[in-house]
Amino acid sequence: MKAAVMEEHQKPLVVREMPDPTCGPDAIVMRVEANGVCRSDWHLWMGDWSWVGLAVNPPAVLGHEFCGVIEEVGKDVKNFKKGDRVVTPFCQGEGNCEFCRSGNSHMCMMPKIPGLSYYGGFGRYVEVPAADLNVVTLPEEVGLVEGASIGCRFMTAFHGIVDRANVRPREWVAVHGCGGVGLSAIHIASAIGAQVIGIDLDDAKLDLAKTAGAAHVINAKRDEPISSIRQITGGGAHVAVDALGVAATCRNAIMCLRKQGRHLQIGLTTSVEQGEIAMPIDMIVGMELAMFGSFGMPATRYPAMLEMIAAGRLDPGKMVTSTCSLSGINKVFGEMEKFQNVGMTVLNDYS
Repeated sequence: MKAAVMEEHQKPLVVREMPDPTCGPDAIVMRVEANGVCRSDWHLWMGDWSWVGLAVNPPAVLGHEFCGVIEEVGKDVKNFKKGDRVVTPFCQGEGNCEFCRSGNSHMCMMPKIPGLSYYGGFGRYVEVPAADLNVVTLPEEVGLVEGASIGCRFMTAFHGIVDRANVRPREWVAVHGCGGVGLSAIHIASAIGAQVIGIDLDDAKLDLAKTAGAAHVINAKRDEPISSIRQITGGGAHVAVDALGVAATCRNAIMCLRKQGRHLQIGLTTSVEQGEIAMPIDMIVGMELAMFGSFGMPATRYPAMLEMIAAGRLDPGKMVTSTCSLSGINKVFGEMEKFQNVGMTVLNDYS
């Protein structure tokens, strides 16, 4: 198969032939039709996250936001057949641990992550293990490019906004960082009926945040975000989201909350923070703030999200601003390094 291969960290990906995957008894092999180019791919390419045990050993085929058509089905797979249009979460379970048995396969004790555990969607074909647990049928109403855009950033935001922070209608939600996952959080919270504020340093990203559903936007280069949010909301946000994972956005998200507010951490750190960010602990205690993390979403929660997409209540396609070929991934990575990319880019040309 043709794939964009990471042969060295921080060096351009090389488009070349790689071996086709084989199909295990509980697996499916998918012909990938679209794959979102995620900032998490960039982090792994940079060599980040070794401090939490996530390290890629070249040569590697990254890509974890993919969807496509089943080419082959293992003999033990019960729920799928060749030709099915499917999507898969990036955080996958093996099926037997306590988390998988309780419907939380994204928290599996022995997880599988495409691009890390096996070759991912920067290649034309992918084998997905434990398919009956980790694969979801993609409704005909959802296009393939749109389907690829939900595989990490969108579904992580959905799980965070809906399941973890439990955002409710008319609540104030402040989203710090308007990249792909931040825009997704804005769009989902707005669809629920929350009043959303988008915060970023880039006016182009803030314009897209308005399109995604933000009622207010703040350019933190021009306006101090904490006082601005407190003024807009009349005392602070009910929920604040750090969608970037740097010290400034994390601190601003916590500091803009009202009493008994909820902080949702979606962004993961870079080599600057290495997983450690100082917290205003006394304020967290004194204001009774709650802290939540969101890491992906189990396949069991996909139907609720896909129903909202199929019904038109959610439109992840709004966050997709461009598509690219295998060789175009390097340009997207370069833009991510300088925070220049706006919205999401989806790989959909494997020629």
